[in-house]
Amino acid sequence: MAARGHPAVPRYAWAFLVLVPVSLVAWALRIGSVPVFVVAAAAVIPLAYVMGVATEELGKHAGPGVGGLLNATFGNATELIIALVALSSGLVTVVKASITGSIVGNILLVLGASMLTGGVRHKKQTFNRAAAGLQVTMLTLAVVGLVMPELYSLFIPPATPPSPPSPKLDQMSLIISVILLVAYLAGLLFSFHTHKDVFNPVTREGDPPRWGVRLALGVLLGATALVALESEVLVGALEGAIAETGLTELFAGVVVIAIVGNAAEHSASILLAWRNKMDLSVGIATSSSTQIALFVAPVLVLVSTVVGPRLMTLDFEPFELVSIALSVAILSLCASDGESNWYEGALLIMVYAIIAVGFFFHP
Repeated sequence: MAARGHPAVPRYAWAFLVLVPVSLVAWALRIGSVPVFVVAAAAVIPLAYVMGVATEELGKHAGPGVGGLLNATFGNATELIIALVALSSGLVTVVKASITGSIVGNILLVLGASMLTGGVRHKKQTFNRAAAGLQVTMLTLAVVGLVMPELYSLFIPPATPPSPPSPKLDQMSLIISVILLVAYLAGLLFSFHTHKDVFNPVTREGDPPRWGVRLALGVLLGATALVALESEVLVGALEGAIAETGLTELFAGVVVIAIVGNAAEHSASILLAWRNKMDLSVGIATSSSTQIALFVAPVLVLVSTVVGPRLMTLDFEPFELVSIALSVAILSLCASDGESNWYEGALLIMVYAIIAVGFFFHP
C-alpha cells in the first residue's frame, strides 16, 4: 500500500516536502547563512509532521508507551546528529545549550502547547499519572547528575590565564555519564518488561491502524533520514547565522536549535492531544526530555572523547541548571493529578517564555 494520498497524512503535508530540495539548493548556492538556516528549519516541519503520523500508526500497533518511546527516539535522533556535528566543530557551548533547551522546551513548551491545544477541544483530559511520575523521577536523577560537576567547578581555584577543564572534572563527567546511561537502560527495563502492564497498556480505542507496520516504519525511517540531511545544512549555516543576527551561542542553543531539533515532538504531541490521546502526547514530551538528559547528554560526553577538540564535560552554566531544575519541579506538579486543561498548558508556555527572555538578556 502506497503512502501517497493516504488519509492519515493530508496532501498539503506531502506538498510542503518541496522545502527539502529548496533548502538544499539554497545551501548549494550559498545565498546567505540566515536564509539557508531559516529554509532548512522550515523544511524540518513537514518531515516532523510525517514522522509524527507514522509514529502514531506504530503506536496503535504497539501501545501508547512504545509509541511515545519511538517518537522521542526518532525525534531526538535529529538533535543527536546536530549535536555531533556541532561537537566536532568545537561548538561545545551550543551543544550544552541545545541539551538544556530540549529538556526545558519539551517539558514546558511542547507539553504546554499540547495541553493548551487539547484543552481547547476537551474540557478535561487525563493521562497515566504513574508513567509521568516515573519520568519525573528519572529527570530528577539527571538534575543531580548535572549539578554535581558544576558544584565541583565552583570549588576549583580560578586559573590565570584560563586553563582547560580539570582532569578530575573530565573523569567525574565520564563516570556520571555512565551512571546516567545505566539509569536510562534500567528505566526501559522497568517500563517495558517488569512493569509493562502499568506503563505500556494495550490500547482499547476504536481507532484501528490505517497503516501497516512495514509502511509506517518505512515512512518513519525515510523521514528521519531526510531530517538528518537537513540537520547537516542547519549546522553548516549555524555559525554564520549566529554572527549575522548578533545572538549569543547560549540563546541560539537553548531556544532556536532546541525548537528546530524538537519539531517532531512539537507536531506529534500537539496532534495527539487534539485527538484526546493524552497518554501518548504526555509520553512523547516527557520521555523525550528523559532521553535527552539520560541518554543523549551522556552519549555526547562519551563520544566527545574521540570527536571534537576536547571532551565535553557536564558542568553546565548555572543559568541552565536552574532552568532545568525549575522545569522538572513544575512537571512534577502537573503530573501529580494525572489531569490537564487548557489553562494549565497556557501557564507552562508562559513559564517557557519567561525563561527564554532570561536567556535572551543573559550576558
